Amino acid sequence: MKRNRLMIMAELLKFVKPLSGYMALAVLLGTLGNLCAAFIPVLAGQALLKSMRFAVKMSLGGLFAWMLVCGVLRAVLRYGEQASNHYIAFRLLALVRDRVFRALRRLSPAKLEGKDRGDLIAVITADVELLEVFYAHTISPICIALLFTIVLVVLIWRIHPMLGLLALCSYAAIGIALPLLISMQDQDTGREVRRLSGELSSSVLEDLRGLYEVLQYEQGDARTQRRNDLTDALLEEQEEQNTLAGRNRAAAGTMIYLFDCMMIFGAYMLYGQGTVAFDGMVTAILLLMSSFGPVSALAALGTTLSNTLAAGDRVLHILAEEPVTEDITGQQPAIYGSIAAENVSFSYGAEPVLNDMSVFMNKDQIIGITGRSGSGKSTFLKLLMRFWKPDSGRLGINDRDIESINTSDLRDMEGYMTQDTHLFHDTVRNNLLIARPDASEEEIMEACRKASVHEAILRLPDGYDTVIGELGDTLSGGERQRISLARAFLHDARILLLDEPTSNLDALNEGMILKALDEEKNHRTIVLVLHRGSSVRIADTVLHMEEGRLES
Repeated sequence: MKRNRLMIMAELLKFVKPLSGYMALAVLLGTLGNLCAAFIPVLAGQALLKSMRFAVKMSLGGLFAWMLVCGVLRAVLRYGEQASNHYIAFRLLALVRDRVFRALRRLSPAKLEGKDRGDLIAVITADVELLEVFYAHTISPICIALLFTIVLVVLIWRIHPMLGLLALCSYAAIGIALPLLISMQDQDTGREVRRLSGELSSSVLEDLRGLYEVLQYEQGDARTQRRNDLTDALLEEQEEQNTLAGRNRAAAGTMIYLFDCMMIFGAYMLYGQGTVAFDGMVTAILLLMSSFGPVSALAALGTTLSNTLAAGDRVLHILAEEPVTEDITGQQPAIYGSIAAENVSFSYGAEPVLNDMSVFMNKDQIIGITGRSGSGKSTFLKLLMRFWKPDSGRLGINDRDIESINTSDLRDMEGYMTQDTHLFHDTVRNNLLIARPDASEEEIMEACRKASVHEAILRLPDGYDTVIGELGDTLSGGERQRISLARAFLHDARILLLDEPTSNLDALNEGMILKALDEEKNHRTIVLVLHRGSSVRIADTVLHMEEGRLES
């Protein structure tokens, strides 16, 4: 759903509710602070009138004392307003980040498989950070400008209604009409800036990950040109925004000057007609001329909010997205047993992957699944993990539909090893403990021995305390794969779903791992997705898949 700016602001405002007290305090302090600032020149004008023998009730000493009080209060109130606004902003940014990460956790892995990683990073970092402008520099300034305007219009109205009406028109023109006009011209630029920023982040991330390929195939110039093109497009959009911001400032300054002149002319005409006293004329002029600060801040919002609301829209889109599978809770504990698929069909969008697939797998066996790439083998494992839901049919464990099994129970019961091993920039030990944080040192080593990687780890500079490079780049492909398999063993799940567990291994290590798997089948069900014929020999049952169907 495409949201307009008012809808985005309304959604973002919902987060403020827990901190509404602080927001009210910021608005009160800001309003009083701006009134102090506006009254300093008015008091100075009164002092001037007093020295010219006009009837001013307060003494010169009292007027100067009040000017000093207003000056000091202005500083204190301004500090309090900004402190309150930034406290609100940073608390809310923490809240938004928490909700974004919770949303990503709910959406993963199904909804995140097709998303651009660099663009997601831009949303989590830059887009969330931009919301500080909305929470610290938008909400309270609007409320402050509204309250301040009401007070000033009433004060000037008491001098003369026509002058009060003129003041109201000036505030409305600068604080409402001008921002709306600029905002209409800048309607889509902010969205384009955030989109291009995300694309640029993705391009840089992609180039860093594919650095060796870029160098090998001499694609450095082509990849650099792509980044330059994105940068140029981003700069072009930002230049357009800066041009509009400059026009906005120029228009606001011109309008303030014109309304000041109109107030001087109007007040002087009323003084000439005898309907306004000389001191009233001076006071009205000084009140208006010193009161444009809050509405000038609103005038600038027409351009500064463009990027902020575009960023907010991207964040809200993630928060509003519905996951493919919701976590299941509150069900009876699951019991390990056989696996069954009944007439299961599944498609990625319009592309069918599994077609009316049915299979029964006895527990405590090794089941090998073979077939060409794209035949649906890996997808079947993901469905068993309940990362996706089948379009039709049923998947069950121990004759119980997995849609009625608590998600935590399913994750404890199943261990899943993917084709693409992901290792974190951390020690070997901590990368293993992800599978079972409370595992003992002996259990860690035993899992690594089963995965034929214990000796390789001991040869590393600091053994199990060696820090692995980002994405495991400091290890070989075979070492990464065996550490991933060790995780699966350490998880100690009764059902192991292994997707090509020996694809990067030499014959010796493959044989050792197959031997370890064969020893595990007495108390586990092991589902192996395989390509190598040498691996099939350990399977008790071999299933062959072709175009999403099992073939006999």
